[in-house]
Amino acid sequence: MTHPPASPAPAGPATAVPSPARPGAYVIGVDSGGSGLRVALGRVGLPGPLSTTVCAEPVRTGPGGIDAGHLLDQLLPAARELLERAAGSSAAAPTGEVAALAIGAAGMATLGERLRAELPGALADALGVRRLALAADAVTAYAGAVGQRPGAVVAGGTGMIALGTDLTEWHRADGWGHLLGDSGGGAWIGRAGLDAAMRAHDGRRGGSPALLDRLRAVFGPAEELPGLLYPRSDRPAVLASFAPEVAACAGADPVAAGILRAAAGHIAEAAAAVCPTASRPAAAGPDNDGGELGEGGEVALTGGLFRMGDPLLVPLREELAHLLPGARVTSAEGDPLTGALRIARALAAGDLRLPRHPTMLFVPLEHGTGQRVGTAVRDEPRTG
Repeated sequence: MTHPPASPAPAGPATAVPSPARPGAYVIGVDSGGSGLRVALGRVGLPGPLSTTVCAEPVRTGPGGIDAGHLLDQLLPAARELLERAAGSSAAAPTGEVAALAIGAAGMATLGERLRAELPGALADALGVRRLALAADAVTAYAGAVGQRPGAVVAGGTGMIALGTDLTEWHRADGWGHLLGDSGGGAWIGRAGLDAAMRAHDGRRGGSPALLDRLRAVFGPAEELPGLLYPRSDRPAVLASFAPEVAACAGADPVAAGILRAAAGHIAEAAAAVCPTASRPAAAGPDNDGGELGEGGEVALTGGLFRMGDPLLVPLREELAHLLPGARVTSAEGDPLTGALRIARALAAGDLRLPRHPTMLFVPLEHGTGQRVGTAVRDEPRTG
């Protein structure tokens, strides 16, 4: 069923957009996820980071969403440390040194209301930041993998999400969690492998003795697995930990190979649902060589899921060739931290071409004065 596009956020009062930053000005990219907070410092007009740092504690999430205060408590000291290191001084970095800052955060789209409300003013006061972008982690994954070209990215790890854009609007498929989706992701593969192992344990059709042997080696007696798994709050990660065992068995075990082929089919379907397939020019820029997007589009693969290698990649490329004939399948150019830094650099240069959106890619005009451009994000497959 086709749903109407999401309504853009109402624009705030008109405010002059800051002119592009001078070449060499500092920019900061931030990646906030389940394993902690990563921060990178770069410069306008120069590729790559000058330096990076890691805050090992994940940002808290509470009843009000992602905790803006907790994020700031980690980000500000880390940013000042990077600025001091770059300046070669222990003195505090002066206000106004940071031309732009971009934050990509897991849960930003659904749990980022406090971040969008509180961060613009707080970062302006603390670091003099006048150009800020707050993005869902899928958007920074896209920017890291593809840059500012039209195309699609599949981010696979414990879960799986596909995100695509024609530079006019975003299209999303899956990423709904291990109970409702994430089909083909690590938890999905691991659960399917454990199901096949338990079938072999019971003597049911579809069982895999090879996977049963791996279950016993990893978890112990099969009949004890429910007691180990069900009480865990990190069940998706535990399920995903078995996915490499499925890949290791796939060469000799047809059941394991069938699981990976089914996963490849789900991943390819998500990519096909979001990939813009119409041929169109891609504008050149610091992170983009320009050129023409082929009729099948570009699909970039990013995330730890694809480190499984050929047992997953070979059937995935076959499925993509079937669903997206002519698609150019690539490995990600960079990770979500690279993407956040790219967004900050483009924002500082006045050249951010990725679609703004009130929750996916929020860009205030000035200190929280509103969204500059509102665009839609579609959760349904493209229909032409």
